[in-house]
Amino acid sequence: MKTTEILRALMAMTLSYASVVQAGPYAPAAGQVGSTAVPFDDPAIDAWASSVVELTRGPLNIAHPSLGLASFGSGASALGPAGTNSSAIVSLGDGGSITLAFAQPIKNGIGFDLAVFENGFADEFLELAFVEVSSNGVDFFRFPAVSLTPTTTQVGGFGSLDPTNLFNLAGKYRVGYGTPFDLNELAGISPLLNLDQVNYVRIVDVVGTIDPAFARTDSLGNVVNDPYATAFASGGFDLDGVAALHAVPEVNAATLLTLAAIGLVGASLKRSRHQ
Repeated sequence: MKTTEILRALMAMTLSYASVVQAGPYAPAAGQVGSTAVPFDDPAIDAWASSVVELTRGPLNIAHPSLGLASFGSGASALGPAGTNSSAIVSLGDGGSITLAFAQPIKNGIGFDLAVFENGFADEFLELAFVEVSSNGVDFFRFPAVSLTPTTTQVGGFGSLDPTNLFNLAGKYRVGYGTPFDLNELAGISPLLNLDQVNYVRIVDVVGTIDPAFARTDSLGNVVNDPYATAFASGGFDLDGVAALHAVPEVNAATLLTLAAIGLVGASLKRSRHQ
C-alpha cells in the first residue's frame, strides 16, 4: 500500500476505535461538547475548602498492606484554589480519605453546587473517588455514583478510562478541571443533611481493583474499575482542591451593623406604636 493509503487506513481505524470507546451515556472530557468540566479559574466559583478535618491515608496496594501507606503531599495541599500544578496535591492511597471544611458553607443552588479537582495528566488517565457531604461533620451522605467501565479486565496502573462511562465520580476530568456535583441529587435523603448548610466534604478513593476481596461498588452495585495497582507514594486519588459553586454569603461587619441598626429601628417603631 502507498503511504497515503496506509495513513487513510490508520485514520479510519482510529475513528472507528474512538466511536467504540466513546460509547458511554455521560458527559465527555473537558473541552468537548457537552462536557460538565469546571475550570479552576471559573468565575462561578464562590469559595474553596478552608481547613482539613481529617486525613486518612490508604495503603500503596490494598492487597499488600506491608508496603506501607501513600505519602505524597499534605492535607494543606487540598486547601484554597486548585490549579494546573500536578504536584500541588495530596495523595490518598487505596481507599484513603480526606474530610475538608468550608468557612462559607455550600448551599443548594441552581445547577451544580461544588466541584472536586484531581491531577490527571490526560483525558483518559483518571483516578477516581466517591464524594460525600455533611452538615454536622458526623453524618455523611454519598452522591450516587455510576461506573460503566467494563470489569472483565483490570485497568492497569497507567491504564485508560472513558469519561463518558463515569458519573458523579471525582477525578472524571484532567488537571485544571473539576468534576461538578449537584446537591439537589441528595434532596430528602436525611433530615440530618441541610442542603443549604453543607459545611464538610469528604473525598474517598475508590481503590479501583476488580478483585472481589477489595473491590468497591457504585450506587448501582457495579464494581468501580480504575487504574490499579498504583503502588507508589502518590498512589490513589490525588486531590488538588474542592470548590463551592454556591456558597452562603459571608456576613461582614458592615452587614452586621446594618442588620443591628434595622433591628433597633424596628424595635423603636414597635415601642412608639404602643405608647
